[in-house]
Amino acid sequence: MIEIRDLSLHLGEFNLKNINLAIRDGEYFVILGPTGAGKTVLLECVAGLHRFKKGAIFFDAADVTRLVPEERSLGYVPQDYVLFPFLNVSDNIAFGLKQSRISAAEIRERVNEIAGILGISLLLRRDTRSLSGGEKQRVALARALAPSPHTLLLDEPLSALDLRTAKSLRLELKRIHHQLGLTTIHITHDLMEALEMADRVAVVQDGRVEQVAEPEAMLFYPDGDKVADFIGSPNILDCDYSRNLGQGVMEVGCGSLKLTVAHEGADIKKVAILPRHIYVSETRPPGLSVNGFQGLITAIEPTSNIVKISLDVAGKALMSEIPTYIFDEMDLVVGQEVFLILRMRRIRIYESNR
Repeated sequence: MIEIRDLSLHLGEFNLKNINLAIRDGEYFVILGPTGAGKTVLLECVAGLHRFKKGAIFFDAADVTRLVPEERSLGYVPQDYVLFPFLNVSDNIAFGLKQSRISAAEIRERVNEIAGILGISLLLRRDTRSLSGGEKQRVALARALAPSPHTLLLDEPLSALDLRTAKSLRLELKRIHHQLGLTTIHITHDLMEALEMADRVAVVQDGRVEQVAEPEAMLFYPDGDKVADFIGSPNILDCDYSRNLGQGVMEVGCGSLKLTVAHEGADIKKVAILPRHIYVSETRPPGLSVNGFQGLITAIEPTSNIVKISLDVAGKALMSEIPTYIFDEMDLVVGQEVFLILRMRRIRIYESNR
């Protein structure tokens, strides 16, 4: 368990202001916030990379505030990986182990073990400069995990990867977390990344913790305007019924809208979908069936980078967001009928037993 108590720090343009967090043993905890919010500085404080006069940090009730990073049993993966270019993959992974008093045979065994867990055994003799972004990230993760830390710190681990690689590594991180049972703190500015990975989320803005909650609770019940604005005001629909269709899929009725959602478990009380995940088209998309509807544009509101489109869909008011450069290629006007798709895998649910 990690406790951060009343931590304040002024570091150039970054300020942390009375940070209080309690991270449970074995939890996958995500710190979410915009660029410049102070997320990385907070993570670096947990790692022991900054000294601060106000506040304290505890690991399992032991005060570690003045301990150096090497004494904290942490695995740390910085945003830019910082692999050693003069060492091959195997030696990068073994680097932390060689600082300890274990035999060369034990080091080789541990390197092979962690490389197997991460699926990079075939890369061990490779030059790190020849690796792809996803491979570099796995090597950096293996190096952090090799000394068997109690806690894993990840600073924007997916931000430099393409979408396909990031999706694959997202699943990999969750698998490793469950397999090893590590307490993990993961920094990101990506809302969907936080929603899909976290046991709980802390929203940090301007150096302050604005809300700590389970992902669905934060999405459906944001605490204050700052959190709501950052999340982006999701479309939230009350559900009248839910019906299990089998194979991990359920049908929910939200007034006159029938939606198909990926879910197994209790009855669904509410669903939410972010405006950016509602696809709008002037023409009928091919295969318009699952969560495909027709709607009427009731308002168009341009902003700096996106255009907000208000829609009436079977009597329900929905909001879609389209990047400006895409909207400019379309011919949308108020009063126009359009087609839209609510992406099934992006629909979040809130169960009735919560």
